[in-house]
Amino acid sequence: MLLGSAGLLMVSASGLAPIDFTEALGFVTGAACVWLVTRGSIWNWPIGLLNNVFFAVLFWRAKLYGEIGLQVVYFGLGIWGWWQWLHGGERKTELKVTRSPMWEWVPVLIFIVAATFGLRIWLVRIGGAAPFWDALTTAICLGAQYLLCRKRIENWWFWIAADLIYVPLYFSRGLPLISVLYAGFIGLCVVGLIRWRKEVGGA
Repeated sequence: MLLGSAGLLMVSASGLAPIDFTEALGFVTGAACVWLVTRGSIWNWPIGLLNNVFFAVLFWRAKLYGEIGLQVVYFGLGIWGWWQWLHGGERKTELKVTRSPMWEWVPVLIFIVAATFGLRIWLVRIGGAAPFWDALTTAICLGAQYLLCRKRIENWWFWIAADLIYVPLYFSRGLPLISVLYAGFIGLCVVGLIRWRKEVGGA
């Protein structure tokens, strides 16, 4: 993974292939972040914060304004999630992987529906490229990020749902490398789901 990431950055920086350097940085930090999350590593948070910055720049260029706002929120949630993983357990100990109780995930689903419709209206007004899909993925990812910050195993299902939409969305907006990245995320999410299930002792 390290060799592949280094190679991609070198190719982009040298101009040997038509790959935007910011997009390459987003690819590398995004892949590293998700891989670290699957392993339950606290280092996913600082890498994720860097990824938010790179993606915000990319989405500004692609006019995916909902995604830009999402990166800003991610940045704030990333700081909170970092603290949660370190001190969010019992008596401020390290947070453990758990299943989300119904009182938590049902409001998350309600939020996703409401946020999708609200965001779509705003994105249409400001000339977003794909208002509905941009709004839907933004809402799903916010729900997923909250569950990730709380180290709930259900976060993986939300990420998979969002990634299945992101792959064609990013490709249609001229971001093929990021589209490939999100296709890879689906596989990593499955790996993460399996690992986290073992940690909580469930099938």
